Amino acid sequence: MQTLQRQRGAGILAWFLGLIVIAALLMTLYVWAMMSWSYSDGERAGWVQKLSKKGWLCKTWEGEMAMVSMPGAVPEKFLFTVRDAAVADQINAAIGKRVALHYEEHIGLPTSCFGDTRHFVNAVKSLEDLPSPMPVTPQAPPQAPAPAPASSPASEPRS
Repeated sequence: MQTLQRQRGAGILAWFLGLIVIAALLMTLYVWAMMSWSYSDGERAGWVQKLSKKGWLCKTWEGEMAMVSMPGAVPEKFLFTVRDAAVADQINAAIGKRVALHYEEHIGLPTSCFGDTRHFVNAVKSLEDLPSPMPVTPQAPPQAPAPAPASSPASEPRS
């Protein structure tokens, strides 16, 4: 009787472990598919303001770029993640300069271990030779006020 109970317990344990392995394989397949397939890709241009390596357990490069669409407009922030250390080094060298970042958008990732954002930058292009969107107009130096004409004693009123 005890051997039958042991066999039944071992069968339940094997069935349970099989479910866990199948769930882990399905989760791995899902994450692989989400990282392989991109929802969208494109380029955004602006000035990289910050790039830092963040995370408690999973360290990722997280960045912020200011984009100006029209002169005088409030800049929009583009938050992005970088997975490749070589690309992160290129972005770090370009902080404060105008660049175009090529990104792929991956949606449906289950944790922040892959990055804090959905936008993963994979290439950087420097745009230093392009003109600034803010028009620069030369201004004349301020001129000193003209001296007041000297008054003569004949033109002063008498009391």
